[in-house]
Amino acid sequence: MPYFDSASSAPLHPVARQALQAALDEGWADPARLYREGRRARLLLDAAREAAADAVGCRPDELFFTSSGTRAVHAGLAGAMAGRRRTGRHVAVSAVEHSSVLHAAEGFDVTEVPVDRTGAVSPGDFGAALRPDTALAALQSANHEVGTVQPVAEVAGVCRAAGVPLLVDAAQSLAWGRVEGDWSLLTGSAHKWGGPAGVGLLVVRKGVRYASQDPADERESGRAPGFENIPAIVAAAASLRAVREEAAGESARLRALVDRIRARVPELVPDVEVVGDPVRRLPHLVTFSCLYVDGETVLHELDRAGFSVSSGSSCTSATLAPSHVLRAMGVLSEGNVRVSLPPGTAEGDVDRFLEVLPGVVAGVRTHLDAPVSPGPYAGTGADAGTLVVDALGKRCPIPVIELAKVIGDVPVGGTVTVLSDDEAARLDIPAWCEMRGQEYAGEHHVEGGTGYVVRRVD
Repeated sequence: MPYFDSASSAPLHPVARQALQAALDEGWADPARLYREGRRARLLLDAAREAAADAVGCRPDELFFTSSGTRAVHAGLAGAMAGRRRTGRHVAVSAVEHSSVLHAAEGFDVTEVPVDRTGAVSPGDFGAALRPDTALAALQSANHEVGTVQPVAEVAGVCRAAGVPLLVDAAQSLAWGRVEGDWSLLTGSAHKWGGPAGVGLLVVRKGVRYASQDPADERESGRAPGFENIPAIVAAAASLRAVREEAAGESARLRALVDRIRARVPELVPDVEVVGDPVRRLPHLVTFSCLYVDGETVLHELDRAGFSVSSGSSCTSATLAPSHVLRAMGVLSEGNVRVSLPPGTAEGDVDRFLEVLPGVVAGVRTHLDAPVSPGPYAGTGADAGTLVVDALGKRCPIPVIELAKVIGDVPVGGTVTVLSDDEAARLDIPAWCEMRGQEYAGEHHVEGGTGYVVRRVD
């Protein structure tokens, strides 16, 4: 069964498995103790730290192991803000940061730097967001949902010129290489690169003002209190070194497979938008959204066909709100599918995915009575210049389906107003207009929801 969700968690690398089993026998003792078993555990921990630091591109005494990537983000942001509390409480972050960063920044004065339609920030916009009271900036190395690689080096230069430290969430990119630029703090998570879950890393460059917000503890220089999980740390470092050695070959191979998906999906499935930067992106990840499709049903049907994929669609979330990443990009959220290929993915599995996908999407559209690739609208051209579609109480993708069915029933220049209380409609109706060449004319409050106005262009 092909597993195509390595952006969530990569399968355990064989080197990690071997290192974990070996370290279970050798690394169980307290590394703070001076007897033989403790010294042996300390040697393993120090060797793992040196290997991880070499992969990251920092000094070993700048790197600390935590219990998860999320814990590293929370500790890094809180410690950096505390270390610069005299500067202020302002934080500048990109609008597409991982939720762990956004949650860690809650309670501070936060400015979200906008992104373009590919999901990338502009260094100029980031610089404009910095203020005299900005204590910290945060920018991911690459986006976990759409794969867009951010201009970290350029933003780091802007931040350095302004005297603001930059925290980089590098969880998605560390498997493929170092993060370039003059960043100040960096975080990662082992299960993203094929290491065991429960190991994160936090790098704090020398000279960065940092004050740990955890209770005093002698472990990890006080920056990650608690007994170190040495077997897991050893496995994490060993697997990071292993995937780096394989990165050049696997990157080229997986990029070719992803290029095939990016090119073939719009040819095989009508009304699809492939999102994210087509060039400046991670090699193994591609995301696309399908009009007139219930994202949760698509994921279930692909699972039934043997493919494990992910989604940023509101249909798959408990909140019924679209992904904040897709919202910030202004792209379609309904029918969103994220494919992230793990190392070793077979070409035949990608070919079979491309064979299965069109039938899955077509089946879901038929079940929802969706329009079939409407193309140019040849509606009745009725005298009425406006129509109202009452989609209150109906969830994604029904409001957009109802819009597509009736847009041809108004003359060119006429409008359709869709009434909806679904949060996803605020993103998906403008995105539909962008895809179908119609004009989004705005929104207004109505009893029980919002009215979204679309003007027919052709």
